[in-house]
Amino acid sequence: MVGTVIREVVQAEDVVRVYGEGDTAVQALRGVSVHIEPGQLTAVMGPSGSGKSTLMHILAGLDRPTSGSVRIDGTEITTLGDDALTRLRRQHIGFIFQFFNLLPMLTARDNILLPLTIAGAKPDHRFFEDLVERIGLTDRLGHRPAELSGGQQQRVAIARALVSRPTVVFADEPTGNLDSKTSQEILSLMRSSVEDYGQTLVMVTHDPRAASLADRVLYLADGQIVKETGRASQHEILQYIETLDLK
Repeated sequence: MVGTVIREVVQAEDVVRVYGEGDTAVQALRGVSVHIEPGQLTAVMGPSGSGKSTLMHILAGLDRPTSGSVRIDGTEITTLGDDALTRLRRQHIGFIFQFFNLLPMLTARDNILLPLTIAGAKPDHRFFEDLVERIGLTDRLGHRPAELSGGQQQRVAIARALVSRPTVVFADEPTGNLDSKTSQEILSLMRSSVEDYGQTLVMVTHDPRAASLADRVLYLADGQIVKETGRASQHEILQYIETLDLK
């Protein structure tokens, strides 16, 4: 019997990103190659200026590489026109941002359903109800962002990223604007989305505690992946950072 071939969700090959020209050019990424497998949480770590946010933006189709190839679910995205790229992002990509990016005039329910509304798609009501119950928002759906705590707003943002069941979710410092207790709750929810829904998630973080929940950790420095590990404890991650001088 032939085994099932796991199709990689995201494939990046020799990605280079240069900002500016001539003497003022800055090489943010220097030939990065990375493959993201389905149903895993991948953490990307590195100091400020290492290129981790640039890498996430390019993998998510929010920025284009200077050279190199990026595929999402088998589709080469670096050559797509703006309209086709927008359609692909709607179908395949969810986002979780540090500062939530909720629309203040919409209720929590409408913010969660926004990706489906924009795409003209109807929600799967059973999945929606299960999602908001797991994330702990059932009694807050009628509230607007200003009536919610920071942690509740990030829960809304997580539900919004998951509601369309995207191929991959990208999270950019998702706990960077939260207190320690709330951060742990949010990280647990993100981990649960991988285990309960089989969601593929890529998280940029500077927090070893957050990275310790990942199945895989990539360490960036000076625009290159300098180390990769499997699941590691917070202590082990701190040791890796010290060894690689990534502080």
